[in-house]
Amino acid sequence: MITLCLGMISGWAYTAFAQGGSTGQRGSKTITTAVPFLLVTPESRGGAMGETGVAIADDANAMHWNPAALGFLESRMGFSMSYSPWLRALGIPDINLMYLSGYYNTGKSGVIGASLRYFSLGIIQYTDGLGSPLGEGKPNEFALDAGYSLKVTPFLSAAISLRFFNSQLASNSNVLPTDAKPVTSVAGDLGFFYKKDFKIKGNTDLPVQFTSGLAISNIGPKVSYTGSTSDRDFIPVNLRLGYAFKFFVDEYNSVTLTNDFNKLLVPSTDQRDKALLSGMFSSFGDAPGGFGEEITEITTSVGFEYWYRELFAARAGFFYEDPLKGNRKFISLGAGLRYNVFGLNFAYLVPLQQNHPLQNTLRFTLVYNFESVGAE
Repeated sequence: MITLCLGMISGWAYTAFAQGGSTGQRGSKTITTAVPFLLVTPESRGGAMGETGVAIADDANAMHWNPAALGFLESRMGFSMSYSPWLRALGIPDINLMYLSGYYNTGKSGVIGASLRYFSLGIIQYTDGLGSPLGEGKPNEFALDAGYSLKVTPFLSAAISLRFFNSQLASNSNVLPTDAKPVTSVAGDLGFFYKKDFKIKGNTDLPVQFTSGLAISNIGPKVSYTGSTSDRDFIPVNLRLGYAFKFFVDEYNSVTLTNDFNKLLVPSTDQRDKALLSGMFSSFGDAPGGFGEEITEITTSVGFEYWYRELFAARAGFFYEDPLKGNRKFISLGAGLRYNVFGLNFAYLVPLQQNHPLQNTLRFTLVYNFESVGAE
């Protein structure tokens, strides 16, 4: 029973915490990894725009989406605080995701960023085979990041970030099996961000801002929740690629359209003998169904954002994942307010499936951006 409890916690992490997981489709080929909480969207703007962000991040939350975007920030410094109650649709009252991020702009020397993600998984009651209580555990997970972004040309920036993370699913050593242990490891991110302004010629020239981004996150060694050196799983190494167009309709109104693509760079099947780099490169061609199945491993998200006077924003998005690779499909909605250096965003998730564990999920984010680099 104790081992079963630990397995259930891990199962939750592999499914619901990774944005919904598989819904039990027959023949499901969902790719699972350890510590999937590293992929969960922690902030509200991207969450409201269908889980997009690699090409639109323009504040401290770029640490999650694409740290290279920090290189184009003009404020001297900024930070963000996000909070999301998790799995409330399942009647679980004490699971929460919190995210803190910040940056400091040194000017020509680049931008330094940092973030802290904390996932509280509530209280787990352990019992023996007869149902007698054995105690309780308080599993939790956290990740601490530090990154550096530099604008290498007027239109392109690059970044690297390092991550230390801990997954304390085995949170009661007096109850759980002796070989159960927390996961503690490190990983890294690489990112690139491109930004270019142009005009669409017509009766009145329409200013447009084009941005695109590429980020590979969670590049790190395999981990294990037991003492076994052979029983190790890949962490969620992820490739995210996206673009965005921001149309400045007039001096008061702007519209942004964005599109992200994601692919896990881990083996399609259980290949625990593969090393990190081997698993990453082979992930582009190891699906049992060939190229057609490889395409189904790519998730797609689109987002829309409307700003009025840069004071009020309305947002919407759509996320799609193939039915056999997880079957996550949902609409997201949200809004934002901005006044001076202060911003407030929220997001609301609407699944396209009944009884989805993430239905009615809310995210809240406070954002602060201080004076520009040139201000004294």
